[in-house]
Amino acid sequence: MSSLSALDSLLSGSSSTSSINLSQILEAALGASSEGIDVNSAVSAAITAAEAPEQTWESQLTLFQNQTTALNQLQTYATNLDNDMQSLNNILGPLSAMTVSSSNSSVVSGTASSGSTAGNHIVVVNNLATTASWTSAAFASGSTALPAGSFTITTGTGATTITTDGTETLSDAANQINSDGLGLTASVITDATGARLAIVANSSGSAANFTISNQSPSSFGFAQAASGLNASVNVDGITIASATNTVTGVIPGVTLNLQSASPDTQISLSVTPDTSQASTAIDQFVSDYNTLLQAVNSQFADSGSGQGVLATDPTIRDLQSDLEGAMGYTSTLNGTTSSLASLGISVNSDGTLSVDSGALNSAMQNNFSAVQNFFQGSAFNGFAGTLDQQLTGFISPSDGAFTVDLQSISTQESAAQTSITNFQTNVITPLQQQLQSEYSQAEILLQQLPTEMKQIDEELGLNNSNG
Repeated sequence: MSSLSALDSLLSGSSSTSSINLSQILEAALGASSEGIDVNSAVSAAITAAEAPEQTWESQLTLFQNQTTALNQLQTYATNLDNDMQSLNNILGPLSAMTVSSSNSSVVSGTASSGSTAGNHIVVVNNLATTASWTSAAFASGSTALPAGSFTITTGTGATTITTDGTETLSDAANQINSDGLGLTASVITDATGARLAIVANSSGSAANFTISNQSPSSFGFAQAASGLNASVNVDGITIASATNTVTGVIPGVTLNLQSASPDTQISLSVTPDTSQASTAIDQFVSDYNTLLQAVNSQFADSGSGQGVLATDPTIRDLQSDLEGAMGYTSTLNGTTSSLASLGISVNSDGTLSVDSGALNSAMQNNFSAVQNFFQGSAFNGFAGTLDQQLTGFISPSDGAFTVDLQSISTQESAAQTSITNFQTNVITPLQQQLQSEYSQAEILLQQLPTEMKQIDEELGLNNSNG
């Protein structure tokens, strides 16, 4: 078969490629240059045209990916706000935090655990707890050998004798005492007068007191530097002894930190709600609420290129409605009705919140229980608990609306990706292979046409030699 006949057969038999203009090859070839067909470019152009149906799936993929990103962001914002609600609704949270103020913190200060009872107390610090200690006579240095002999250390748990043979040094004696587990710490103290062995009880108070006796020879020179005494503090008329200067259990939930003795001075301690912690927590709630609401509202705002990718998602519309509706919550305590407005929190025209710090501080100072009741209710069922339940309906990892939405989008995304993969595997790849083969054959045949055309001309007597 001639190249011309083969090309004609190729064209007439390529029904699968007729839609991509293979039939135009002959026409192009007859007037083409000697360069022939660019097979790769021709195949690429044909495949690009054949892939047109994928554009719909790819657009869907992009939409699904953008929706997933937007939902994950909203879920993060909603989780932050829900964490705020749980914190404000926590029995040990910032609304239960207490603080202790002292009329003279250089004598006594204090801290209070969450939930401590508010009140005023009178404290008198008679004396501080002290720690027992003994020191030896001065020796030339810590490496100076001690005289042969012994001394006895007596603690609340018994007596221990330390023996020297004339070669041990102060440092050796200190190491022996520390290794005997006596509840004491020995160390070598060196100053301008020489080196001394200092022995100090590990705990303050009378129970940790100890003595050193039976010094032989007397040149050990141990003398008591301080005796261990309990602290004595009077709280609301009751005198308390404490082994340490940190006193707990006298005022429920309150820790007293004794700083100095002042037996003739009455110190006033006030246990009150920690309005600083409460204010910070409320400010955080407002900030996180605004962040979430603005992100939700942006889905419905026309930015010039249309609304957000979640504008048609009913979950987002429900979230917007719940957020805005929650801001109308009110509570009543002892005839006093509390609302966001009564706490100094106002709702702006776009639904976001603003805090008047002065008004909020005044509300907490004048009636903190009303503020606490607004957020926590009578049984943690106030504003914070209500909004927490609403948000949980969206962010629950098991069946929250966001979880359901994300699962649905993931399913649709997988379906679109499968359609693209199947189309590439079952349609595009076979077509590309077929086109590559057919165009390559056509190129070969076209390269042979000039020779065959010359032969035809000669057979017809159309060569130049015959005029």
